[in-house]
Amino acid sequence: MRRMLIIGLLASALSACSALGQAPATPTAAPSHTPTPTVTQVPSETLSPATPSATATASPTATATATAIATATVTNTPTITPYPAIGLAFDNWTIAELPDSIKDGISSPMIAFLNANNRQSIGNIATALPNTGQQTLYLVSPSNPGRRIPILDVTSSSTLKVYLAQNGEALAYVKDDEDVGSNGLYIMDLSSGFSARVLPGDNPLVQRGIFAEPDWSPDGSQLAVTVATGYDLDIFLYAKDGSGRVNISDHGAFDFWPRWSPDGRYLAFVSDREQCPSWTPGEAGFCDASKLDFPTSGKVYLIEVATGILRQMSTVEVAEPPYWINADLLAFASGDPFDLLSPQRRLWLANIDNGNTSEVRLETGRENASYLSEAWSPDGQQLLVQIADQGSQLLLMTRDGRLLHQDNDLDFPRFGMSADWSPDGRRLAIGGAAGQCPYGVRVKAEDYRNVATGDPPPSMCDPVFSPDSQRIAFSGVNPRVDGRNDVFVANFNGFGAINLTANLRGQVELLGWVGGLP
Repeated sequence: MRRMLIIGLLASALSACSALGQAPATPTAAPSHTPTPTVTQVPSETLSPATPSATATASPTATATATAIATATVTNTPTITPYPAIGLAFDNWTIAELPDSIKDGISSPMIAFLNANNRQSIGNIATALPNTGQQTLYLVSPSNPGRRIPILDVTSSSTLKVYLAQNGEALAYVKDDEDVGSNGLYIMDLSSGFSARVLPGDNPLVQRGIFAEPDWSPDGSQLAVTVATGYDLDIFLYAKDGSGRVNISDHGAFDFWPRWSPDGRYLAFVSDREQCPSWTPGEAGFCDASKLDFPTSGKVYLIEVATGILRQMSTVEVAEPPYWINADLLAFASGDPFDLLSPQRRLWLANIDNGNTSEVRLETGRENASYLSEAWSPDGQQLLVQIADQGSQLLLMTRDGRLLHQDNDLDFPRFGMSADWSPDGRRLAIGGAAGQCPYGVRVKAEDYRNVATGDPPPSMCDPVFSPDSQRIAFSGVNPRVDGRNDVFVANFNGFGAINLTANLRGQVELLGWVGGLP
């Protein structure tokens, strides 16, 4: 019995020695999963780079006077750090003193124009002087041309960018001067004169390298703005009273160039979402911004504002904003005329009711021509267009490609023509663009008969009809006074032109008509 006890104790000792002699167990960390960064937008959002981490810990233990513990840690970081998101600013409040005729709503059409670097007195208007930086937005009624109403007075180091709601109840403008802390996009409620900054930045309309103008809803209550988020661009709707904003496109792709339909039901825009479903690292099919350039073009989409229902309206790539002809027809152009390798610009027309999209081109001939500076009739049945291949000509044609008239008298340089139809479709005014205005007043009837053929000065630039079709506003260049530019208004036939800015000094820019909508 004693012998068996001794043998048992020796076996236990040998077993313990064997355990102490073995190497500690080495833990193996399971393959880690890289979590997808999450971006959350809140009204005053501040986006910080997300740094997700995963930790794997293994703790095997051998019991016999020795214990082995090993820990393996894996930290995962997004491949691309998100850009700082631009939050909702609502600061720099001011209240402008506006006349009751503006605050109560603009019942009759008024002409809006900018006057920059004005001077109260000057010896010779042809003598160049240093800029003052002072820029004033005026409204003037054609029935009372001697009374200009100053709406906005801003000091800016560059040409003031102003965007007016067509009903005359709101405007947006970009402040850009030496006070960089207050620069940005501002909105003004013309019914109260209240103004505030909603988007900070020295150049707030350029986001991720894309210049995108904002667009007011027809009732002037919401401003559609392209804004950069952590990884992409989205379209936000800013309330006129500054009460908040809504991300209406809310997608991981680049969404830009918003345009409201005339009835306020839809918002058209351009997006690269078909090519890049997302620019957020880790999301399905994401595009890697460290390897790819940001897009400068995309396909045309349509979102119904009330329901959020989205439709793709184009299969062709577009490199410029779409535009509305009326509430039923949306037009856009494909191709880039500035691309030397593929300069052809083609026109397309989308029917909102049935969703059909078709190309607009001549029935026969000129297959390689570019279609430029188009002006559509209000019903969308015909258009005046500058067609350019070997040369450049003005053509009046139908939407299905039938040639109605070829104008051999007016010879504009490429992109040098600007035309506008009266809202009732009875008149067509034709002028130059971008300061290239070789002809005087030119007004045509709907069948392209001459109504007015005046000689310069002034020459006619950028003509635009009033909402009631009764008058034409245009810029007029006077080559006899150092190329001085003024704003004129004439009746719907182009006769009886009145100079609205003759006693102003500095530069003048016509913005168009506001108010008086049916």
